Amino acid sequence: MKLFFSVVTSLAFSLVVTVSSGQNKPAARAEYIEVEPNVRLHVTDLGEGTPVVLIHGYPLSDACWEYQYHALVKAGYRVIGITLRGFGLSDKPYGKYNYDQFATDIKTVLDKLNIKDAILGGHSMGGAISLHYVAKFNAAHVKKLVLFDAAAPCHTKKPDYPYPLFTKDQISSWIELHNNNRPALFDAVAAKFTLSPTSLTPGLGNWLGGIEAQSSPYATEQALIALRDEDLRSDLPKIKIPTLILHATQDSIVSYALAEQMKAGIKNSTLVPFEKSGHAAFVEEKDKTNAELIKFIKQ
Repeated sequence: MKLFFSVVTSLAFSLVVTVSSGQNKPAARAEYIEVEPNVRLHVTDLGEGTPVVLIHGYPLSDACWEYQYHALVKAGYRVIGITLRGFGLSDKPYGKYNYDQFATDIKTVLDKLNIKDAILGGHSMGGAISLHYVAKFNAAHVKKLVLFDAAAPCHTKKPDYPYPLFTKDQISSWIELHNNNRPALFDAVAAKFTLSPTSLTPGLGNWLGGIEAQSSPYATEQALIALRDEDLRSDLPKIKIPTLILHATQDSIVSYALAEQMKAGIKNSTLVPFEKSGHAAFVEEKDKTNAELIKFIKQ
């Protein structure tokens, strides 16, 4: 009997030590995911529940989703922001920066995190990459798609496709400006990014500018070439999952006409116009963005 009480006391003490030392707490989630040797992507992974995966636009990072993170976590969802290679706090290797590479990186992250039945959303170039991901990998890990002012299916006017705002020569001139005065390119993009110069407070504008400055010059050049040259028109009929298209009618970077083309080309898609924002509806009209996103998740 004395031996029995001694064993029970010892086990109880061990349990107390284990709990007090935090050994039973779940492990902290990884902030970096390796997608190939020497290439790690920065990931913000918050909350619990249905996963919502967000892909930033050019030339930002997952930090730009700050005001979506707050809303989604409070609404009871897990939100995962992935920073593309070459941007933000992700690694910035030499190599390919095209939509295939970006989509493959996203697939690797979702594989490693064992994500299932996620809502995948992307802004601008990130929207084009998200669309390409769903088409390329047959919606692996994903059950719904959200396109935030997506630069898709292509960002350049073509003889048979007049809907984009810019010609190949115009985007090529941006690449030349980038390679001679990268801050001037960012200023030029910023001038078109919002509905008006006062749509964002100076603080929010500076915040977004600071995120842009973290990007790699090589990556921003190569991604701009991808924006100019990629054509995802053949991807549209491959999108079989429910798709929400959120797009500003007065977007000066990606025309609303492209949103209408995506609506026409993607079955089971819904287009919601935004009237009080430009290309940055996710901050200019963040409350409407968050409300429409959460409503779509719940459907």
